[in-house]
Amino acid sequence: MATQTRLSIEEFLRGDWPPGAQLIDGEVIVNDPTRMHQEIAKRIIVALELWIRAGSGRGLVGFGGNWTVAPGQVFKPDTWWVPSDRPVDLDASRDDVSPTLVVEVRSPGTWRFDVGRKRDVYEGVGVQELWLVDTPAQTVIVFRRSSVASAEFDVDAEFGPGETLVSPLLKGFGLPVDELFGD
Repeated sequence: MATQTRLSIEEFLRGDWPPGAQLIDGEVIVNDPTRMHQEIAKRIIVALELWIRAGSGRGLVGFGGNWTVAPGQVFKPDTWWVPSDRPVDLDASRDDVSPTLVVEVRSPGTWRFDVGRKRDVYEGVGVQELWLVDTPAQTVIVFRRSSVASAEFDVDAEFGPGETLVSPLLKGFGLPVDELFGD
């Protein structure tokens, strides 16, 4: 029986992988998102960017990147946010500290990782809030910590049609779920 070689973070970062490739438990996972997936991620980024620009000191939003959050893990979230007091080196090719908020949009090939292993890793490395966007169900499943000191995601919520996605991390932010999934 052949054994599969697991890659280190450094080996993965030196590799020539397709743009959506991630390293999960040392294994290269490639995602080829649909246009709907990309549209939903864009809508979230735009909503967060508009909220950031509407006030001062609201942080930074982005997508992808190489988040080397734990050994054998290089994640590229569909959307991420960090507060203004959390420095991000915009010239770096990787970040070794996890984002504060992570958004993963459902893709057929990677949803099992998003709701499983990646969720567990995000929780273990201190992500304060995780949004899992379930496009077929038109809902956003939210896992968050009740306080910065909470060791795990101890609050969960689901936002669906007719509701507005909000977060205690993002004072004044609101995204109507109908706008997220609407035409």
